[in-house]
Amino acid sequence: MTRRTGRRGTLIVTALLAAAVLLGAGLYWFQPWKLWQDRTVREAAPTAPAAGAPAPAAAGKGATGPRTVATGSLISHEHTTTGTAELVRLPDGSYTLRLVGLDTSNGPDLRVWLTDAPVKEGVDGWRVFDDGKHVSLGKLKGNKGDQNYAVPAEVNVADYSSVTIWCDRFDVSFGAAALRAA
Repeated sequence: MTRRTGRRGTLIVTALLAAAVLLGAGLYWFQPWKLWQDRTVREAAPTAPAAGAPAPAAAGKGATGPRTVATGSLISHEHTTTGTAELVRLPDGSYTLRLVGLDTSNGPDLRVWLTDAPVKEGVDGWRVFDDGKHVSLGKLKGNKGDQNYAVPAEVNVADYSSVTIWCDRFDVSFGAAALRAA
């Protein structure tokens, strides 16, 4: 074996190792297989305080059952997204965000956020939600179905006007809904 052949072999092995590392990192980062994996969640509408949500002070007179106080239809951003977002006040005064009939793509590191950003259609609306005030209600439980997210007691829901399904990995909205008084 000549010196030239040995050097070429070393370069080929180094290039193959570098390509394998880059491919592995790319697969980890983008997780493309999630585009073909659906997770359906079917949670019942809230009837009592959400699990783990501390009960705020007295809910007030006449609180008899859950009441939808704001609602909005999800629109598509980075991925086709449909369904309804409902802000529900429970008898104890706590709030739950409910996603009804959600249908979106799966993706890496998806979160449900309450935000104060306006909901804009098209590409202009993809990245606005982390510009202002926002609070994460947790990881998206599933990319399809009906699901509930407890709003922390310290959150003043009047400060937030929209909901987004936010991809934290790529800082982009999959879909969003403007919340309007019900």
